[in-house]
Order: sequence, then structure tokens, then C-alpha cells
Amino acid sequence: MAATDSKELKVREKQELAQPAEQTRPGAVFTPSVDIFETDNDITLLADMPGVRPENLTIDLRDNTLTLEGDIAPMEAQKEEMIYMEYSTGRYYRQFSLSEVIDQAKIDAQMKDGVLRLSLPKVAKATPRRITVKAA
Repeated sequence: MAATDSKELKVREKQELAQPAEQTRPGAVFTPSVDIFETDNDITLLADMPGVRPENLTIDLRDNTLTLEGDIAPMEAQKEEMIYMEYSTGRYYRQFSLSEVIDQAKIDAQMKDGVLRLSLPKVAKATPRRITVKAA
């Protein structure tokens, strides 16, 4: 049995956000699932936000806090009556605290197939480098 065969496939349900503050807009608020990868030069964040279009996505950076907000419009049935629904609509909301190693002016965002890809480049002084020793 291969190493990948021994792992279970676990499905994570959409998590509703438990906010300490009162909402000013009606509807459910969900926490998008994220994957974060790091290299010597940057950090990549992938956020699953199915149903969110780029024009309905807000990325705000203020006081070293990166905020992601995405809205999903509810599906409108023309002449149909809803008999069963598994896909909930609402808003996505998640915040991240950025450290001083991120070059905030160079953050890049792309949205494709419901996945937000944020590239967070590190500042030059934070990237590891090898010092060459010269013979005297």
C-alpha cells in the first residue's frame, strides 16, 4: 500500500464564522479555508471562496492586518420551488496579521475558479542569503 493510500480523505464542511461583534448586514458569514505555502522569497496564500466573483471580493490592508471579504449572491429561482439545498450563500470573511517580513506594497492577488491566490513577497532583508567568503 502506497503512503498516499493510507491517508483518509476528510471533507471539511463550510464553517460559519462566530463573530464577537454584531453584524450590520443580514445573512451567514463563512470562514474560507486556506492553504499557506512559504519559500525563501515569498508566502503564498490560497483561500477557497466558491461562488465569489473578483468584483465581489475586497482585500483590505490596514495596520498590518490583511482582511478578505467576499460576497455571494443568493441563487434566484425563476419558477422553481426549492426542495433541498446543500450550498449555503452568504459572505466570506477572514483576517490575517502580517509581520514586518512582508513587503506590503508588492502583494499580488488573483482569483480563478473560486480560489483566491495571494502572493506575499518578503522584504529583501528578510530573504535568506549566503555570504561568499573571499580569500585575503
